[in-house]
Amino acid sequence: MLGWAAPPGRWIGMALDDLFFISTAAEQLGMHPQTLRKYERLGLIRPSRTIGSMRLYARAELERLRLIKQLVDGHGINLAGVQRLLAMAEVMQRIRPLLDESALSTGHGRRQLLNEIKRLNDLLGL
Repeated sequence: MLGWAAPPGRWIGMALDDLFFISTAAEQLGMHPQTLRKYERLGLIRPSRTIGSMRLYARAELERLRLIKQLVDGHGINLAGVQRLLAMAEVMQRIRPLLDESALSTGHGRRQLLNEIKRLNDLLGL
């Protein structure tokens, strides 16, 4: 899960000013580049890579890093807690469209919803 390259087409349609090398991203966020590397090792972020393996951060990753920084610095949540909160938020994002009546009317949609609820329960330790 760590250290993968960008999927084909991930940068298509992005302006070059929407992509940032690690030094620029760290400076914009008021963080040390080593912190960004640590967050990547922990799986909290997934920057793209150039062919030469340099990290590239899109605006979405910068927003995720701002959230991580707020959770750690502003709320005193440790990185293990941040990992769990982000994982729960991702499950909730996948659950939202499954709550639509048309999704619930199919067996496949109901199974997907039950699987996501199970993942959420597992993350919560229930």
